[in-house]
Amino acid sequence: MKRFLPALIIAVIGISIAYYMLSRPKTLKVYNPIDINPDLVDESLQKVDKYHRVGSFKLYDQDGNETTENDFKGKIYVTDFFFVTCPTICPKMTKQMDRVYQEYQDTPDIMFLSHTVMPEADSVPVLKAYAEKLNVSPDKWKFVTGDKKQIYNLARKTYFAAVTEGDGGKDDFIHTENFVLVDKEKRLRGFYDGTSQEDVDRLIKDISALLYEYKNQE
Repeated sequence: MKRFLPALIIAVIGISIAYYMLSRPKTLKVYNPIDINPDLVDESLQKVDKYHRVGSFKLYDQDGNETTENDFKGKIYVTDFFFVTCPTICPKMTKQMDRVYQEYQDTPDIMFLSHTVMPEADSVPVLKAYAEKLNVSPDKWKFVTGDKKQIYNLARKTYFAAVTEGDGGKDDFIHTENFVLVDKEKRLRGFYDGTSQEDVDRLIKDISALLYEYKNQE
């Protein structure tokens, strides 16, 4: 029996290590423009291979409060682009985003940011009524409106959420189902189809992985 003991100990240790490796959440990739489908990336940014971050912006939330990148300082957040009267993909996206909200509504480190792509129609009162129907906290989930060109630049040159090209002008229009996961350093960590329950399940798991990553850094 004694001669088998070392082998048994090694086997137990090996199994324990394997279990730990399999149960530990994966480390999420940090995305730079060069890593993303070129169809989603402005030509001027396609060769950027490091240091991409969400920059400064100034919009207005459903309570009419100025909303900037500073509101998300030290937060992980999920962002998307929608409009209130959208009859097709947006209701599906909102339903899926609400699933994520419900999962993390009591987690202080998680926030949500939804941009209207029709700011000329989706005013502050319109967004407030929309958010109230969802019964979500404005401190947790911000629906924002503001300058159209700024919103469209965020979609195309910051979050890489839209395939279409344009200048944010009167006739420009974005319609995208993409959700984007952003970490506390304002880096892009994942892209998801917001109309797909399966892909949003993946987002929920990835948020947990990101929370785990930060917890291990403490």
